[in-house]
Amino acid sequence: MKLKQLSIPLENSPGRLHDVTKALGDAGINLRAHCICDSTHDFGVLRILVSDLATARGVIMERYIPARVDDVVAVEIEDTPGSLARVLSLFLGTKVNVEYMYAVAGANLEKAVMVFNFSAIDQAIEILEKNGAKLLDAQSFGILVGQE
Repeated sequence: MKLKQLSIPLENSPGRLHDVTKALGDAGINLRAHCICDSTHDFGVLRILVSDLATARGVIMERYIPARVDDVVAVEIEDTPGSLARVLSLFLGTKVNVEYMYAVAGANLEKAVMVFNFSAIDQAIEILEKNGAKLLDAQSFGILVGQE
């Protein structure tokens, strides 16, 4: 199950992250998962799963900010030492590489959720499903389905 993630490059300047997240919030967009990473000294990339992708894209485009939609996979794992390594071991000996990943905080203390971007997402999904991994769908995140 693929999820649609919005990737937004942002200048690394005071208030820029606030401006984007406030605009999304003002439009009624709920951030379901997010991470920001520094890609260069001057720019970072905000990666977000949002409650309404179409509206979020519109909000970003109105501000003339480039954004990209990427496919990602959310996997529920045990919240115990070594769980992430067990999932990653499924890809040893394959040509599937983890491009990036981030954790999603939640209320369930027995489970963790990892969001992955893979070099070969369809193959990664096949490997995960074959090995009984629990993949989360859009409904699990409260994401409107059928919007791009």
